[in-house]
Amino acid sequence: MELTQALLLALIQGITEFLPISSTAHLILVPFITDWPDQGLAYDVALNTATWLAVVIYFRRDILDICKGFFRSLAERKLEGNHNGALAWMTLAATIPVGLGGVLAHDLVAGPLRSLEIIGWSSIVWGLVLWAADRRPGKKEIERIGWKEAVFVGLAQAVALIPGTSRSGITMTAGLFAGLSRTAAARFSFLLAIIVGALAGGKEGIDMVMAGEATPWAAVFVGGAVAFVSAYLAIHYFLKLISKSSMVSFVVYRVLLGAVLLAFAYNFL
Repeated sequence: MELTQALLLALIQGITEFLPISSTAHLILVPFITDWPDQGLAYDVALNTATWLAVVIYFRRDILDICKGFFRSLAERKLEGNHNGALAWMTLAATIPVGLGGVLAHDLVAGPLRSLEIIGWSSIVWGLVLWAADRRPGKKEIERIGWKEAVFVGLAQAVALIPGTSRSGITMTAGLFAGLSRTAAARFSFLLAIIVGALAGGKEGIDMVMAGEATPWAAVFVGGAVAFVSAYLAIHYFLKLISKSSMVSFVVYRVLLGAVLLAFAYNFL
């Protein structure tokens, strides 16, 4: 793998993974504008691991508090007066729909649904739904999130199995519809990403070992470092941005990106 390919893919993965703009929609464009060969499973695992580490480290204090609350809930066998413990259980419960959907619809998602046309329309449609949700965000912060909101966001997360939807985008959209503030919707989305990323990364790691592919170590280390830094910065500045303004810029970007994908799908480009 060439260093240019490794760096570009790492930047795309890092910047788009946690923003509501669909990393899949970006990555599927690469083969259409370059003649690069497939980067291989080992490199995919490296990038996904790097971006997962970025969100874990960024939210390390939240994770520590939630873990303490989780173990306290096990010891006390109750959640009353233990919001961090409840948040831990709500996060786990909200992951179940996407986990089941991933197992049941794996072949469909990895095959027929992974087309330029579907990804393009998904980018546009769910971008417009995000715009509708973002017009009137709620005021509920993450300290007040309840089971109703968590389950609703978890069910919406399963929709992200459709390529182009954007896992972060659909979970933030659902959070906004459920009455969460922009920052609360984003933070809960990132917490869900930690669990989903761990599960997906574990599966990819097993697949890589079973495939027995040779590992391009130079590309893995360079790409992993770039993906980690870019993902960390993307999370940081995204949270700062939405604390002061709307998500309309991401909506516009999604619509334009979807239009480009559809242009390729219908041979206009």
